[in-house]
Amino acid sequence: MTVRPLFLAVPTALVAAAGFAWLTSASAFDGGFAGAPQVAQAGPPAAPAQPPAAGGPEQARHHQRSPQKACVEHLARRIGNRAYLKARLDLKPEQMSAWNAFEKAADEASAKEKTFCAGLPAEIKTPQNFAERFTLHESRIKMRADTLEAVKPSLLALYAALTPEQKEILDRPTMERHGRMRHRHG
Repeated sequence: MTVRPLFLAVPTALVAAAGFAWLTSASAFDGGFAGAPQVAQAGPPAAPAQPPAAGGPEQARHHQRSPQKACVEHLARRIGNRAYLKARLDLKPEQMSAWNAFEKAADEASAKEKTFCAGLPAEIKTPQNFAERFTLHESRIKMRADTLEAVKPSLLALYAALTPEQKEILDRPTMERHGRMRHRHG
């Protein structure tokens, strides 16, 4: 046997042995092979496909959207992120007053946002025209800007009270949908 086939034979044998070891340990874990070959059975029939909405998939997506539900979902996510952030920062007792001031401002802003969300349409039955979409988008941006302005002083005070290690947690950008980067915020 020459050296070249040996280079191929040894890794192949090791991979095969590892595969068999994994397979036997996995089968032992879930109770063995129990009769080896098993025939898969057909599952329940799939639901019939819905006919496409008039205007194509883009209109169908907008038809099913609920601005109110989307707003509440975004707000709930931000509230949850605050709880996560508090746990992640592992605040010291001397930092709690700064956190409490931030949390109070954020909770007040969240209450205003919740009222804003309740005023949005629960369902859009017909596609919105450009002016309606623009106005809705503008109102969301204004609400978000008001929220940021409300929490900014207390958030910056909290940031100033953090240790360099804690600041690193806030300084790191987070991944957002569609591959864009954004920074964490309250």
